[in-house]
Amino acid sequence: MNHIWQSILSDGNTQWVLFSTLLLGIASGVLGSFALLRKQSLIGDAVAHAALPGICFAFMFIGEKNFFVLLIGAAATGLLAAYTIQLITFTTRIKEDTAICLVLSVFFGLGIVLLTKVAQMPTGNQSGLDDFIFGQAASLVGRDVQLMGFTAITLIVVTTLLFKEFKVSTFDPQFAKGIGLPVGFLNFLFVSLLVVTVVIGIQAVGVILMAAMLITPAISARYWTDSLSKMVLISGIIGGLSGAVGTLISTLGKGLSTGPFIVLTATVIFVFSILLSPSRGIISTLVKRIKNDDRLATRFILKKVYLVENQTVNEELLYTKSNLSQRRFNRITKELVKQGYLKKTEKELSITKVGLIKAEQCSFVDEILELKEMYPSELGTLDLNWIERQEKEAVTKEQLFKLQSKMSEIYRQHPFLSLKVDRRGGQGYEL
Repeated sequence: MNHIWQSILSDGNTQWVLFSTLLLGIASGVLGSFALLRKQSLIGDAVAHAALPGICFAFMFIGEKNFFVLLIGAAATGLLAAYTIQLITFTTRIKEDTAICLVLSVFFGLGIVLLTKVAQMPTGNQSGLDDFIFGQAASLVGRDVQLMGFTAITLIVVTTLLFKEFKVSTFDPQFAKGIGLPVGFLNFLFVSLLVVTVVIGIQAVGVILMAAMLITPAISARYWTDSLSKMVLISGIIGGLSGAVGTLISTLGKGLSTGPFIVLTATVIFVFSILLSPSRGIISTLVKRIKNDDRLATRFILKKVYLVENQTVNEELLYTKSNLSQRRFNRITKELVKQGYLKKTEKELSITKVGLIKAEQCSFVDEILELKEMYPSELGTLDLNWIERQEKEAVTKEQLFKLQSKMSEIYRQHPFLSLKVDRRGGQGYEL
């Protein structure tokens, strides 16, 4: 830890690299969010691989490693690859994934051939173009970092200014056309921004790993929110954090490539997100599923006891009919007894007065929900969303009274429903 802080405070090269990878991560996260939602994730991978021949052509043309010129060459072949993919997709019957694989393999193969040609040049051994395959952020100098930083800030600003336009064209391009937005130009601009993002990142991350910098922060952010603006913000934070942490980790030893550590940091955050996010995480999903199964089991046991003639049932017989595990059945019945809905005497379960009201509410609500599914045209105006939000059984007396009044009105309008009166004097319905 002391070594890391010493590098940050005293090493100018570390400071420059840290700044550039931080901005690169933010830009990648922001653009990657739109790429993910536009289902253009693999285009970034194809562009990254297609940048390699452009870098080689640029080096062969000038004969030296000028970062700005190499980026121009990378951008040229990257844009060519991106537009070639779109051209193949729109003008032929070839699907986009096939077109991406085709373009990626052709351009990357050409890049490897040109790398061999560069190595045979008099200055080829000093070119350092191999760093573009896996990335080598430590080889960046001040001018390179300034160029990367300025470009990354420009990308972030442009995306922020055109956020609404990108949002509309991403989710509903037909509506965007209807309100007069230049959808074709916006798509062209977005692909161009994506290419520029890839191009400025290949020196730090490499052509092979750059696609991960675009997609991993975005898919991680998608687990935490349903809002696009929040997703873009979270993705940018994750990307920037991954770039900074990966860079700092790579300073712990000599010869450690920065790119792989950046991607590994982003992957760790992704694993954390997929496990622990509150709405879509694996753990939260399992917890919700267990709670839902317990809720259904609770309703089943309560209604089974309620429907028995004397409202007392043998516990062993009820377990046999429940199709529940012994552990869950015992836990649910114990909880129902604890809440006062059931009363247990030796091997029998009987329903209490409170449990009776609860079971009647559940039965009544289930009947109404079933009727609404059977007669959507007649009962379509009946708002039952609040019942679903409250997991059906959480119905207060006031809500139940309003629901009964509404059903009485519907019954008077539609006599094909026959009225029944339940035990507590409330009104329920059946066919």
